[in-house]
Amino acid sequence: MKMTVTEAAVAWFKEEWGCQEGDSIRFFVRYGGVSTVQDSFSMGIAKELPNEIGLSTVIDGITFYMEQDELWYMNGKGLIVDYRPATDEVDFRLDEE
Repeated sequence: MKMTVTEAAVAWFKEEWGCQEGDSIRFFVRYGGVSTVQDSFSMGIAKELPNEIGLSTVIDGITFYMEQDELWYMNGKGLIVDYRPATDEVDFRLDEE
């Protein structure tokens, strides 16, 4: 399992959230919303320090991660985090590789 955060998503986090080296961005599971990954659940985003990292990547000194206890959401697959300018939204999808 791996996490991929695209260049477009990293740029969005830097511009919109003011992210810089040393920051941590958590992707977490929340009940409700729309998702192509799991029915009745969706991904949330928070700028906070990790507790028990289960999946992560560091880009430009920014740690993007999911907690260990939320990896069930991934069904054993990796996560791709992208940014869609047309809708101005962060997009999450499973990495089938």
